[in-house]
Amino acid sequence: MLGGKRTGSRHVAVVLLMCLFWYVISSSNNVIGKMVLNEFPFPMTVTLVQLCSITLYSGPFFNLWRIRKYQEIPRPYFYRLIVPLAVGKLLASVTSHISLWKVPVSYAHTVKPQMPLFTVVLTRLFFGEKQPTLVYLSLLPIITGVGIATVTEISFDMMGLISALISTMGFSMQNIFSKKVLKDTNIHHLRLLHLLGKLSLFIFLPLWLYMDSFAVFRHNAIKNLDYRVIALLFADGVLNWLQNIAFSVLSLVTPLTYAVASASKRIFVIAVSLLILGNPVTWINCLGMTLAIVGVLCYNRAKQITKGREAPTLPLSQSSHIKYQPLEQQTDPYYRGSVNGKLSNGLHRATTMTPSNSLLANGSGMPSGTAATRLLFV
Repeated sequence: MLGGKRTGSRHVAVVLLMCLFWYVISSSNNVIGKMVLNEFPFPMTVTLVQLCSITLYSGPFFNLWRIRKYQEIPRPYFYRLIVPLAVGKLLASVTSHISLWKVPVSYAHTVKPQMPLFTVVLTRLFFGEKQPTLVYLSLLPIITGVGIATVTEISFDMMGLISALISTMGFSMQNIFSKKVLKDTNIHHLRLLHLLGKLSLFIFLPLWLYMDSFAVFRHNAIKNLDYRVIALLFADGVLNWLQNIAFSVLSLVTPLTYAVASASKRIFVIAVSLLILGNPVTWINCLGMTLAIVGVLCYNRAKQITKGREAPTLPLSQSSHIKYQPLEQQTDPYYRGSVNGKLSNGLHRATTMTPSNSLLANGSGMPSGTAATRLLFV
């Protein structure tokens, strides 16, 4: 009994510490990103630095953490889903930095709670998925809160608002389609992050050279080697990479707990940005921000309630007669070095047992969640 209480208390303590780490990293990343863009107004270059950070740091550290590797993905599947995901990540990152450049951090994070709205609309368009009335009603506080914050925003900028909306839609699309990729390929979510980062950098580099490079090298901060700006750029890249890693906390909590943690993170980021950057706000503006964030909690709660209603239940008389069958496939299909077979959908499946250093065998200290929101909703 005491052992169970100690284990539960330790689990809560770990989750709280990881949430605190996530909050501090995220708020620091946003504040430093805003400082960089104020002095160095090149959102495409800031995006390039972050993509370079994901590409350079992920490989060595993921190998050190013994995160399972993946085998080659079939080319048709790669071009049909992976490449569009990389382009979406690129577009969302660039527009996110444009919004951060044009509007305050607090307002940018007030627009981001619109993601559930985009998710509902996009899943209806792409997959014909209808939501219960309760879910649609839960979107009203989000829309109302963002509307109030927009009308009362002192530093409002139309380009900033449009960029924030495009960025939010881009991240929502990534969350939808990355779920399919994770299910189809069984790739680890951190390896998918690394793959998308490398591919986005490869696609983005020629565009950056054409559109931004000449202006960047003519900027005084680069010509005069302003070490403060260069240090802020480097710190922004590292913090962005750490923020993507910090979402691993989601493997330890339930979806509803994550919704609360995510909403709390947005409040934390807004509060820290207001405290450090000091952009002016009104109480009505703060009311709109709060209403939008509360709306996200209502949306997640509505999803939980509707899922509970849809879940099939067995009569109590049958609950003691359930027979469990062992899983036929006890393998890690995308661990490099496995013996390969063929799936009906063209993907390869391993037929050997998972090595002991695979995360599927819990052989590492890193969590191994697979939900799509654990990858790109930052």
